[in-house]
Amino acid sequence: MKITDVSVTVFTYPTRRSVDSAGHSHPGEMSQASMAMLTISTDEGAQGYSFAPPEVVRPHVVNAFFKKVLVGQNPFDRERLWQDLVHWQRGSAHQLTERALSFVEQALWDLIGRKLNMPVHKLLGGYREKIPAYGSTMCGDELKGGLSTPDEYAEFALKLVARGYQAIKLHTWMPPVSFAPNPKMDIKACAAVREAVGPDIALMIDGYHWYSRSEALTIGKALEKLDFAWFEEPMQEESMSSYVWLADNLSIDVIGPESLGGKHHSRADWVKAGACDILRAGANGVGGISPTMKVAALAEAFGMDCEVHGNGAASLAVVGAIRNCRWYERGLLHPFLDYDEVPAYLNALVDPMDEQGFVHLPTRPGLGEDINFDYIDSHAVRNIA
Repeated sequence: MKITDVSVTVFTYPTRRSVDSAGHSHPGEMSQASMAMLTISTDEGAQGYSFAPPEVVRPHVVNAFFKKVLVGQNPFDRERLWQDLVHWQRGSAHQLTERALSFVEQALWDLIGRKLNMPVHKLLGGYREKIPAYGSTMCGDELKGGLSTPDEYAEFALKLVARGYQAIKLHTWMPPVSFAPNPKMDIKACAAVREAVGPDIALMIDGYHWYSRSEALTIGKALEKLDFAWFEEPMQEESMSSYVWLADNLSIDVIGPESLGGKHHSRADWVKAGACDILRAGANGVGGISPTMKVAALAEAFGMDCEVHGNGAASLAVVGAIRNCRWYERGLLHPFLDYDEVPAYLNALVDPMDEQGFVHLPTRPGLGEDINFDYIDSHAVRNIA
């Protein structure tokens, strides 16, 4: 079997999510958004698919990297193909980004799973069939009845618990919110949520990533008293020494790095330096499923958990295949939005959650997405390459 083509279809779909000037998601009026579907095709008719925002991939990336490396190759040589693509990142990382690499690598896994009629998490090792989810909130806002006050966070947390979530992660206020960043407000929100949900719900926070060391320490000490499970990205992750200092000065688990580049290589440096207590990697941000699995194995070798960043089919495949991950991140959530509403380009959610707060691993082959191809065909606006 040989790969014959790599193509990308950009299509529109309705959404009530909007993005502020700093790139953070919030609820908004119904509008049309764009999504890209990458398709890898073979001479035997097998195909694999993945989804990403259109800005992740450009025609030059498809032609100069994806097609150059993949066309004519056996898709089952996935590791070699991934390594060949990584080679092309040297000098071209601003074009062939980690996210673009993730985009094409996920489609390879989907193709292989569909060809073998097996879910990807089974191909990766198949550790579990379900995992508890934590409800991951959107960033705070200034919308009355939304996430504009600590009390509103607490009210929403109670709704999430009633829905079945056993854990909640807060994203608090960030610019352009008028009063952000503000450590005191973050602490108040965390305290309000803990008081509302009681001691048995696990709580986490993803902090504003430009806090100073002293601000991060102040928040971290408050989180210790509130019995939070982890503290995520309060400072710039390029400063690994700042995280070494923070981990040394807190008893709460510091988790990271979330958004730092460097795949498993940079995370090995974090482990060696003692910059975190829990490793972090996401299949959408560190170059794909393969490097996320490498990070998980690295963490396991040092007796550490590896919590997978972000929701979606690729992240779910990884958490279904590894032991040292306790949660699946389900979000982003907001009082004004219904996460369980199926996007128009899918026929069903890939991560439905039961009343006990468990997400069950997909049984469909590949990444498990039930794609509405008719919708995508009828709403396509352009093809890339």
